[in-house]
Amino acid sequence: MKIVVGELSLQDKSQWQALYRGYAEFYQVPMNQEILDTVWSWIFDKNNAFYALVAKDDSGQCLGLMHYRAMPSPLRGKIVGFLDDLFIKPECRGQGIVEALYQGLNESAVQKGWPFVRWITAENNYRGRGVYDKLSDKTHWVTYQKPTV
Repeated sequence: MKIVVGELSLQDKSQWQALYRGYAEFYQVPMNQEILDTVWSWIFDKNNAFYALVAKDDSGQCLGLMHYRAMPSPLRGKIVGFLDDLFIKPECRGQGIVEALYQGLNESAVQKGWPFVRWITAENNYRGRGVYDKLSDKTHWVTYQKPTV
């Protein structure tokens, strides 16, 4: 199977929604149409440094997605990349799609002048972490989150 990675297009909306619902389900996060519409609008807002890549097969079917954005790194005085979401259809995993998406991400990051791309994942995402360990360096940073209410 040939995998083609490229920017998300307006024609991909229904396939993207199905993939993003699958991503939310994987992380057990509620998903609704309002969230889908909001994220979709961010992707196509030229004033928002938020991007999406999709991996497609020969027939144009979306197999996986990746959302990423620009992020200021004050200690470096530079803009870096931050990968928010990565999801591959479960039946398509292990076929090189993740690697192809990361190649597309790397090309985009180089084009944007980002010195690196950072991301977080769940502690129990063992399969994903196994791939990340091969593709990148694990940092020593620990992530915290504080509710604002």
